[in-house]
Amino acid sequence: MPDTLIKDAQAFLRQLAQNNEKTWWEDHKDDFAAKLKAPALALLDDLAPALAELSGDPVKPKLFRQHRDVRFSKDKTPYKTHLHMMWTVRTGGRAEPAYFFGIDPGGAVAAAGMMGLDKDVLTDWRKMVDLDAERIGGIVAGLKTHGFDHWHEPELKRVPKPWDADHPLEELLRRKSMVMSKPITPDKPLSDALLDAFAQATPLNRLMGGIAFG
Repeated sequence: MPDTLIKDAQAFLRQLAQNNEKTWWEDHKDDFAAKLKAPALALLDDLAPALAELSGDPVKPKLFRQHRDVRFSKDKTPYKTHLHMMWTVRTGGRAEPAYFFGIDPGGAVAAAGMMGLDKDVLTDWRKMVDLDAERIGGIVAGLKTHGFDHWHEPELKRVPKPWDADHPLEELLRRKSMVMSKPITPDKPLSDALLDAFAQATPLNRLMGGIAFG
């Protein structure tokens, strides 16, 4: 697995950020295919068996498209200035967590969890947070000891009813997604560095995969 992926992706994405237009993309899309897309797809395939073994369920790799959907956005720049991929854990239930890897001009991150919880899954997640606060709080604290933190701030400013504002896990109750990430600056092969991070984050994915099972 080429370990120049992060370096090559950051160099390309910096240029793309300064030249985010179709003409530049067409002139450089072969570089993207050779230096970013091909090694990213190889990384996805390389890690899939190990992540399936780690999670105990099959995983489905995905490389996100570089083209932006600008139909409903004020920002009409056509291309993303990050490279994102994920391995979705096929739990067989309604909640399918994922392992994520992303590169942008400023760095690279590994992450785990679930984005955009569906309404029913979100309701069950909040019930689980309330009923099993000590265990869930311990899982989150454990990830933080490994350098993980929440990907973004909670979507809600207030704790939703019927839970109290002083709930011990009020921050989790205010979230509509649950993803934690850590920077990746590998001093070993990239695939090994990612597997180490994903192993640390697996308790979160197992937790999320247990929501509303069936």
